[in-house]
Amino acid sequence: MSIRTVTVIGANGTMGRNVSAIFASFGNAKVHMVCRDMEKAKEAVEKAVQSVKADSIRRNLLPADFSTLLDCVRESDLVFDSVAENMEIKGEVIGQIRDALPQDAYFCSGTSGLSITKLAEMLPEEKRRNVFGVHFFNPPYSLNLCELIKTNYSDVNKHQKLREYLSSCLHRSVVEIKDRPAFLGNRIGFQFLNEAMQYAQRCQDSGGIDYIDSILGPFSGRSMPPLVTSDFVGLDIHQAIVDNLYSNLASGDKEAYKMPDFAVSLVKEGRLGRKTKGGLYKTLILSENDKKRLVFDIASSTYRDQIEYNFSFAQKAIHHLARGDYQAAAFSIFNNESQEAEICTEFLLKYIFYSLQASLEVGNSTHDADVVMVHGYGWCPPQAMLEWISSTGMLHSISKERLPKSFQEIFDIDMLLGVAQKSGFDYRRYLHAKK
Repeated sequence: MSIRTVTVIGANGTMGRNVSAIFASFGNAKVHMVCRDMEKAKEAVEKAVQSVKADSIRRNLLPADFSTLLDCVRESDLVFDSVAENMEIKGEVIGQIRDALPQDAYFCSGTSGLSITKLAEMLPEEKRRNVFGVHFFNPPYSLNLCELIKTNYSDVNKHQKLREYLSSCLHRSVVEIKDRPAFLGNRIGFQFLNEAMQYAQRCQDSGGIDYIDSILGPFSGRSMPPLVTSDFVGLDIHQAIVDNLYSNLASGDKEAYKMPDFAVSLVKEGRLGRKTKGGLYKTLILSENDKKRLVFDIASSTYRDQIEYNFSFAQKAIHHLARGDYQAAAFSIFNNESQEAEICTEFLLKYIFYSLQASLEVGNSTHDADVVMVHGYGWCPPQAMLEWISSTGMLHSISKERLPKSFQEIFDIDMLLGVAQKSGFDYRRYLHAKK
């Protein structure tokens, strides 16, 4: 399969420009980077070059605005939608290009979880067979996961060729996912991230945001604490994903995807995270060599100095991890009855069971959950996490004792433990001996 020319619509956004760089570098394709105006398009080209640290790809990146959109589309083998995560906006763009899109060209959407089938239905019938969801993860140069989603209309041969192109040419770890809200990676990841936000609001008198991040630090299986991650992603993107899940999930624990009031207010105020230099966290530049890390205090709705929490259970776990005693580290967390250790335990258990359930509903096997969380998030994969907790001999008992009754009424713990398989990943790689 040869993809010589690509048009990326919405290339001024972080994801749009980074995906443009992937097509231009790994795919060696000519890429039309279509933005709102030429100034933004030129800026996007420079940022795309920086994202892959390869100045040589600049010749493949062509800045464009919407005045030349149709010309770009007409000569493209693949058109990639990277406009705002909004069905109405995407519909307007598809309406503009539907006649210009070549009969055999691929139309791929990078949506984080809107229905690909509904997007396909906005195109003429004869072009729907070429529509696919191609969900990259940010930054795609570092996180090589690609969720590939076909629709009710997708052509089988086109699907296979696209999968091969993504895998062999763009060097993606491709996982085929059903067309369900938020797909698989974000279904799992944003349960964890959003519930961390909910707990921050619930525990605002104990510290809130940095309190929860300290409970769920790198020692528990991810290099970046969860609310730092939401700030990195952008609170507006976070809200779009969880709102989509909350609105479209017919069953299950949909309340886990209800964004807490304080975070909704931050989005309305334009405090979206790192990209606006203020969200859940904020860095105050005091001088050229001095800066201070602030955190949003939910109780007072102001920023305060970030607190360095020293929880005993976490310190013990980190100590054992540094010595390579992973079983002792597990005991330090799961055999501790402090409020903080109980919160950590509940989160890690929910992560396992949400992942297993989601893989049955959205993926093709429980291994898909492991792959998406490693290659899309860099987190300890759920089945490897299960193996780590199992080393204590406590998994079944703490699952029954520490998980809320409301959760156990929705999730069949015994059934999910029965379908879990041995992970293809080693949990030791993901448990970091640091706060």
